[in-house]
Amino acid sequence: MFLRVLAHKAESAGRELIAVNPANTSRTCARCGHCARDNRLTQAEFACTSCGHTAHADMNAAINILRAGLALRDAAEAA
Repeated sequence: MFLRVLAHKAESAGRELIAVNPANTSRTCARCGHCARDNRLTQAEFACTSCGHTAHADMNAAINILRAGLALRDAAEAA
């Protein structure tokens, strides 16, 4: 129900809603793609154990979610 309401709101605002699976988006590095539980230090801190990238955890996850949504959109357009 929530996604239907959100999709309607997005459409009326001239936007597109793309549902993305959020699994591991807060544990995956937006810079190098390394996914590990240890990357998420605290609720607010993200530090990649592979490349050293640091960011606010929510911002890092938001970048990953945006990329996943754009990939889904591009795949749908190519099909």
